[in-house]
Amino acid sequence: MTTAHRFLVSATHRSSGKTTLSIGLAAALKARGLTVQPFKKGPDYIDPLWLSAAAGRRCRNLDLFLTPPGEIETYFARHGFDADVCLAEGNMGLYDGLDLEGSNSNAAVAKLLGLPVVLVLDTRGMTRGVAPMILGYQAFDSEIKIAGVILNKLAGHRHESKLRAVIEHYTDVPVIGAVQNDPRLTLVERHLGLMPANETHAAQRHINEIAGAVAEQVDIDTLLQFSATTTPLPRPQPQVIVGGSKPLTIAVAQDAAFGFYYADDLDALQAAGAQLVFFDALKDPRLPPCDGLFIGGGFPESFLDELEANATLRGEILDAIEGGLPTYAECGGLMYLARSIEWQGKTRRMVGAISGNVVMHPKPVGRGYVVLQPSAEHPWRSGNNEPVPTLKAHEFHYSSIENLPADTCYAYTMSRGHGIDGKRDGIVHKNLLASYTHLRATAGCDWPAKFVNFVRTVRDSVQNKPSHQPPGQEIKPCSN
Repeated sequence: MTTAHRFLVSATHRSSGKTTLSIGLAAALKARGLTVQPFKKGPDYIDPLWLSAAAGRRCRNLDLFLTPPGEIETYFARHGFDADVCLAEGNMGLYDGLDLEGSNSNAAVAKLLGLPVVLVLDTRGMTRGVAPMILGYQAFDSEIKIAGVILNKLAGHRHESKLRAVIEHYTDVPVIGAVQNDPRLTLVERHLGLMPANETHAAQRHINEIAGAVAEQVDIDTLLQFSATTTPLPRPQPQVIVGGSKPLTIAVAQDAAFGFYYADDLDALQAAGAQLVFFDALKDPRLPPCDGLFIGGGFPESFLDELEANATLRGEILDAIEGGLPTYAECGGLMYLARSIEWQGKTRRMVGAISGNVVMHPKPVGRGYVVLQPSAEHPWRSGNNEPVPTLKAHEFHYSSIENLPADTCYAYTMSRGHGIDGKRDGIVHKNLLASYTHLRATAGCDWPAKFVNFVRTVRDSVQNKPSHQPPGQEIKPCSN
């Protein structure tokens, strides 16, 4: 009988160091020859980049606000059934969530998937008070199994000895790790959170350093013992690839400036019949031949000089969009397609397909989950008789876009969130849809299939034109 290992790493509050420890655990377990499938609770993009690099396997997001529980279970099984270890990292604190019941909390994910919890404790300034904290977390929800704690950011070995004695005397929760405070292990932070791993050349060296510290200071054998299970996850049904007789290609910007893509969204684009070709917006002078274009989120403001300097690519993208190339851009992609980006006293020219100027701000403009209603101008809607679903998604941006024309078309009205102006999101121009909102492929929001079908419809109407310059469909007047 095969033994697998599954657990969730959570904390009492954010910034406790659980991401650093999760990265270290993933890499340390991989170093033992185990196949590690990482998961990240919530809509975050940056932590999954680090976890993917640490595990050598693409991290998958688990989000109970965006995804129904049954779909989460299926999704967890699909990606974890063949792994030796399923490591899920939480977000915020174990019991934190949007509502009074904690329906989208880390605890809710742990209960849904039957995962024991490793609780990371930020021990700075703490001695005897650690006991009532642990007892309270145990008592708050009896269905949650706190299988062990990791003492993090310890002030020294004397501090560790005191905490161990208190926990052993007052609780029955084992201490499975004691990690000393070490600034060298801290992940670099910036205005939107952690520095993405795709942007850090030294990322793998840093991961190895964290893994070494974790392997030395966390009892990996005990972790594997309490997380062991002989109950297999259901083997998933093979994905059916939809496609036509003629290959369809979507170009995807993937580089240090643009790297915020959900692995399952890219999978869903391929399952819908698209072949993905990746390009570097910082270095590649030409847009690859393609039938559609996808520019995801990222940090274009950190690469203003490089993006402006690549004028040949910017010109090609502008010509392609003006020529009707079906294009989807999210957040950082929207910023790149605007006329300019202003940040820290400098302004640099961008693509110019969107008649507006992006300005960065010191505080978030839009942050958190959003609820959207697609409008009649949404380019991917197949017809006016199609039922219009309410979409759940998220946004996280420190920028706003200014000087938009009064007749700008919008694809969404907002019932929750900020978007472009607090009421609307999703700028529509010819066959371009660009929004601050990040969509996530779920049963209730199968945007990859809709986008691929739209690309196919436009592509199939083209006769004898270069593949990345199809003529635009007739655009109806905006009714916004």
